[in-house]
Amino acid sequence: MPRERPIYSDFFYDPLTEDVEELLARFQQSDSIRYEYFSAAWRQMRFSDVFIGIVGMAEQKRFSRVTLATAVKYFLPPYSYQIRVGGLYLMFGLYNTQLAVPRVPIRLALGDWDIIQKFLKDSVNSGHQDVVYIYHKLVAAKAIHFTAMPHFLSFLKLRKRKQNNLCAGFIGRSMAVQELFSADILEEVSNIESQYEKLKENTVAVRCEASMTQRDFTARLKDCMAEFLTWQQKTFSQAEADNKGGGGDDEDEEEEEDEEERDYKASSSRARLISSIKQKSYSNFQEAPKARRHRQPEKLKVESSSSGSEQHYGSGRKRKPPSLRARTWKSLGVTKDESRVQVWLLSAPEQKERVPVKRTNQTPPYKE
Repeated sequence: MPRERPIYSDFFYDPLTEDVEELLARFQQSDSIRYEYFSAAWRQMRFSDVFIGIVGMAEQKRFSRVTLATAVKYFLPPYSYQIRVGGLYLMFGLYNTQLAVPRVPIRLALGDWDIIQKFLKDSVNSGHQDVVYIYHKLVAAKAIHFTAMPHFLSFLKLRKRKQNNLCAGFIGRSMAVQELFSADILEEVSNIESQYEKLKENTVAVRCEASMTQRDFTARLKDCMAEFLTWQQKTFSQAEADNKGGGGDDEDEEEEEDEEERDYKASSSRARLISSIKQKSYSNFQEAPKARRHRQPEKLKVESSSSGSEQHYGSGRKRKPPSLRARTWKSLGVTKDESRVQVWLLSAPEQKERVPVKRTNQTPPYKE
């Protein structure tokens, strides 16, 4: 009897993902990226007990791969910097608390190398020594393996793989507009614009012909950035409220209903197509004319009354249809006696005499 595959054989496990998001949400509420706050939330949730209760080393390794893959997902974009730091801390904690022997390494794709190096560079420039220390600790322990793909290549997967939805509260917001709004760039743009206007007024040749700036450009740019920041704040607050109120489940149910409706429409269209093809094939069937249908029984009566022996023979056995030769002779009006004449005699000239004729009933010579 084949062994049943575990329920966490995919790249993520739903209950584990819920616990990880709860841990990262507590870390996010601390408004800090220090490791001590993350370790306090880790101990409070007793997250090291996640590996307890699994029997068998093969199953333990499989579950360890799933947990590390879940942690790596929060270490990479599109999440915010604080959530990515929490993902790095989570990778460090899960790697050191796993019960698999030897320990399962952390798989990172080669395509994410540049993203990780940029993350480390930003951490060094910002002075976050906790982040840099934890990463180099993992590298020193040879816990990170840079591979071609983040997961094992397998051909025994379903066609439509289940996907885990992103947590909207963890996604990093675009801070470029906010930095531009808070910096002194707008003031510098205003100074450059006023200097340009003064130079243009002093130049008589291009005073009325050239105009490379717009009136009140700085004020309009400031209004556009303020409108964008307001929209961004409103959108993220609405997404968080929907997630807390269970809006994500409603969206999943709506997607499933839409998918079922599409499948039903596809099956119904296929059934209609098959029925139309059958209808066309049945409509092309030609029935025999009425005169022919009435003529066939008369012909059978004449043939049946011609010979009683043949009728008796044909009643017990299916009558063999006439051959092509017999039908050809019948259409030409040739009788059986005339058909016994040799074919080559039909082309013999009549005016010539002593035409050689082959004897059909020649007696063999007498031999003693």
